Amino acid sequence: MTIRSTPRSAAATTLAAALTLTLAPSASAAPPGPDLPDPPAFTEVTVHDPALVAAGDEHWVFGSHLAAAKTEDFIDWEQTAHHVTPENPLFEDVTQELAETLEWAESDTLWAPDVVQLPDGRFAMYYNACRGDSPRSAMGVAIADEVDGPYEDQGIILRSGHREGEGPSEDGTAYDGTVHPNVVDPDIFYDEHDDLWMVYGSYSGGIFLLELDETTGLPKPDQGYGTHLMGGNHSRIEAPNMMFDEESGYYYLFTTFGGLDADGGYNMRVARAEDPAGPYYDAEGHDMREVKSDPELPIFDDESIEPYGTKLMGNFLFQRELGDPGAGDGVGYVSPGHSTSHLDPETGRMHLIFHSRFPGEGERHHVRTHEMHMNSQGWPVVAPYRYAGAEAQKVHRPHAVGDYRLIDHGKAISDEIARAVDITLERNGRIRGDVEGRWKLTGQHGAELTIDDETYHGVFTHEWDPTTSDWVLSFSVLSSAGVSLWGSQLEPMSDEDVVAAIRDELPLQGVDEVLSSLELPQEASRGAQITWTSSDESIITADGDVTRPEPGSADAEVTLHAEITLGDHQETARFDVVVPARPEPGMVAHYRFDGNLSSAEGRTGDAAGDGVVTGDRIEDLRPDEQASFTQGVDGQALQLDGDSGIRLPDGLISDADYAVSFWVRPATVAPYTTTFFGARSDTAWVSLVPDAGPDTEGRTTLWSGSAQRYLGDAGEQLPVDEWTHVAFTVEGGAVEVLLDGELAHSGEDFPEVFTTADGVFALGVNWWDTPFHGAIDDLRVFHGGLDTEELAELATR
Repeated sequence: MTIRSTPRSAAATTLAAALTLTLAPSASAAPPGPDLPDPPAFTEVTVHDPALVAAGDEHWVFGSHLAAAKTEDFIDWEQTAHHVTPENPLFEDVTQELAETLEWAESDTLWAPDVVQLPDGRFAMYYNACRGDSPRSAMGVAIADEVDGPYEDQGIILRSGHREGEGPSEDGTAYDGTVHPNVVDPDIFYDEHDDLWMVYGSYSGGIFLLELDETTGLPKPDQGYGTHLMGGNHSRIEAPNMMFDEESGYYYLFTTFGGLDADGGYNMRVARAEDPAGPYYDAEGHDMREVKSDPELPIFDDESIEPYGTKLMGNFLFQRELGDPGAGDGVGYVSPGHSTSHLDPETGRMHLIFHSRFPGEGERHHVRTHEMHMNSQGWPVVAPYRYAGAEAQKVHRPHAVGDYRLIDHGKAISDEIARAVDITLERNGRIRGDVEGRWKLTGQHGAELTIDDETYHGVFTHEWDPTTSDWVLSFSVLSSAGVSLWGSQLEPMSDEDVVAAIRDELPLQGVDEVLSSLELPQEASRGAQITWTSSDESIITADGDVTRPEPGSADAEVTLHAEITLGDHQETARFDVVVPARPEPGMVAHYRFDGNLSSAEGRTGDAAGDGVVTGDRIEDLRPDEQASFTQGVDGQALQLDGDSGIRLPDGLISDADYAVSFWVRPATVAPYTTTFFGARSDTAWVSLVPDAGPDTEGRTTLWSGSAQRYLGDAGEQLPVDEWTHVAFTVEGGAVEVLLDGELAHSGEDFPEVFTTADGVFALGVNWWDTPFHGAIDDLRVFHGGLDTEELAELATR
């Protein structure tokens, strides 16, 4: 090695030059990252059909069934009212105050209202009630000095559904439900000249517009039902909401197409006009006045209307694949709709507020807020994730390059959930993957995608992804055909890292014992493939089907191999499991509740444990608290107060065939409240609910969810303050439910839930719902199904 000496002055010069090169910005240096707020702390509220009004620093939403909630930031919400009862704080006694409206509508509840602040500072609530199975409705106005009431009725302003002999409709002619509106779903707004208007309507004759007197809040005279804007022939179009954007000069009319139930295909669309009275056009230029159902087709014909309107959002799921970062099944909505909009006059930020149901959760719904942005074509696009406070900011091209999950909302009105596909936005501007095309970043954060010769315009934004509990770059774009695409960027991972993550998350990790059929995935993150093999196909097949040895036989030992392949990387995982012989059939637990929570029967060699008092959730164990008891069917019974429950021993049922029997006497009945609950996880559970909510119109149901859903409708609701015997049996996927010894439901393909030995079980509580209020007696649990006659015998007092 030759060492060359350097003169001191030259060395100093060289060092200075080196420091200059090190500290100076480099042309290849990474661009700065985004400026993002702290993680959001979301709270949930339940307001179906929300309508927004600002009151000082607060934003209030009012909805059906006289529900209300408020927020200051669209992140942290507070529920303030619910239910049409004398106790609702929005009225002194709404059942008396609005008795005339409820009587006309032949209803005991209210539908979607709207509230607006009048020029004199008072608040006007536009309430309405509807019969529901027909457009027989009434709408009125109530006034309050404060946004939270109490509101005082000013009288009915519109009626629909007039019958013969009840006089003409509002326009002086006989009411015709195909051309006249159903007078519900009001939305009150000021135009660019501060004139006051109401847009309203649902199904029936469509969406209509009335001009209002801003002093009284009442319709100006001689308008009849007003100006028709869209819909008719009972087309499923409702929930109008108007937003004026000063910058574009357009009035944006948001509506919801389809049916509101989880299987109704509810989806949000928008059209625009230069005048409040229209005409309104969608992105393809269709005149929305002409959009209506075909009278020659069956009622609620969706095919005639689904090509129209600019669709912003429908059912979707950004599914989390095996091996993806984060936890859970992903993020998605079912039947999102009945929106209300907010345009901040100071910042220009736009929000879309709506209710949504969720994949696998039936009719459960909550309020959601998403930010909107105006694209380069003057149409709003909706951010893919719930608003979390991040501001739109410059997006650097290197940050936009990467793998994404892509949602195509299409134009259909359907109960199908659009699942994401995988694409890559490449550095060269190409889109590769399940969809191919070209992309580019425009301006500060504009997005432009071209797919199948169709160009989509929108924005890149940073959103909070609850699956990964982290901020992600996303895009929302819209085509001239009125189709929205959403993208959510995936965390960069090498093939080797993806395969390792899949291996660590395979469903048999940590499992020593298998009781019933397995879900062995064959596909995983980033398109990885998984091939399974079994050492004993007679016990566990490569598809995951499990056949347990017969009672009295020896347990079986099986080895499974999973070969994971992604690109050129491959790895094999091995799992050695035991498949126990099926238990001897018979009763495994019998809780008499005669002053204690002990079981009178036990498993062979292992007595069933005592129950434990809980709080209002299944995991809130309170072993030091004592249960309450009351007079039962025979001796004493367990008394539950609506604030607590009983946790039963884990693993109480660990077989595909089982039966449960008990007596129940509800003191009150609330939707989704459970009596008997058992679960493998929060997505695999069985619940006997006295009231299954709108899914079954409040009837008692054996409900299994949520990944695999089954509603065992018993045809009636359990009576209050009366003892009813409830029993159900599951055997080979066949299910029967009996009430008082009579068969109330039978069906097939009931989900296999209790596939592990550590399932959780409880009386009166689960992870989500209002606890049961009432009494339960004589709980019996069986391994092996019982036949109808055996179950009926248990109902004998």
